[in-house]
Amino acid sequence: MAGFTFSEKQEKEIDRIVAKYPFKKSAMLPLLTLVQRDERVVSPEAMVAISERLDCSPAYVQSVMSFYTMYHTEKVGKYMILFCINISCQLNGCDKLLEYTAQKLDIKVGGTTADDKFTLHREECLADCTNAPMMRINDTFYGELTEQRIDQILDSLS
Repeated sequence: MAGFTFSEKQEKEIDRIVAKYPFKKSAMLPLLTLVQRDERVVSPEAMVAISERLDCSPAYVQSVMSFYTMYHTEKVGKYMILFCINISCQLNGCDKLLEYTAQKLDIKVGGTTADDKFTLHREECLADCTNAPMMRINDTFYGELTEQRIDQILDSLS
């Protein structure tokens, strides 16, 4: 199994992140996020590298990572699309819009497009009920969704 090596840029960022915390393990989520954003996956090898930097076991890194839905053990697309499925979004038609998006991208929910551009998932809550239905693409939130708005958003990412 090939190992994981942090890039020079990542190493500098890790030093900056770890320096902000009184306990190394407190930097776990920022390091997982750094790897997820750069690699679009947190591989077992990356978990080992993180554990070595934070003086903990790879199992501990995996246990923390598995609690959160934003970290993935399978590579995701360049654009990670998450549709809120909580009650406000449900009442405002998120299921229909999620299916519309899946058909538009020609993938199933949970899948990734053939060109690795988009991955489509459900998310329990995006915490913006007043703008339901909601979706998040990477770090950007979109509300008051309609089929037309989804078309515009996805076309802008092409």
